[in-house]
Amino acid sequence: MKSNNPCITATVTQALERLPGPEGQRFATVFKHGSFLVEIYAPRGTDPQQPHTRDEVYVVASGTGEFVCGDTRQTFGPTDILFAAAGVAHRFENFSGDLTVWVLFYGPEGGEES
Repeated sequence: MKSNNPCITATVTQALERLPGPEGQRFATVFKHGSFLVEIYAPRGTDPQQPHTRDEVYVVASGTGEFVCGDTRQTFGPTDILFAAAGVAHRFENFSGDLTVWVLFYGPEGGEES
């Protein structure tokens, strides 16, 4: 949702009230401004993600597990930040049932150059 308000706040509790979506989706848009998009994501059981067309950052709100991104595997927990470049295969594995992450998409299609 786009807002004309220059200052936005969102809590995990408020964002989770949007889940699951009408077709059982475990993600929902929380805020959009220009190329910047914030979603809440709470996979349950498995993580069926496919590579995205834009760079993204995850901020872990709750839960633990392993983040597989390309050829790397990293354990994570609350407050950790995870990055996946546009087009790179990534997913959460071996995660706890309460996994909830903020997802921040930004930049152009195809990602930014490093």
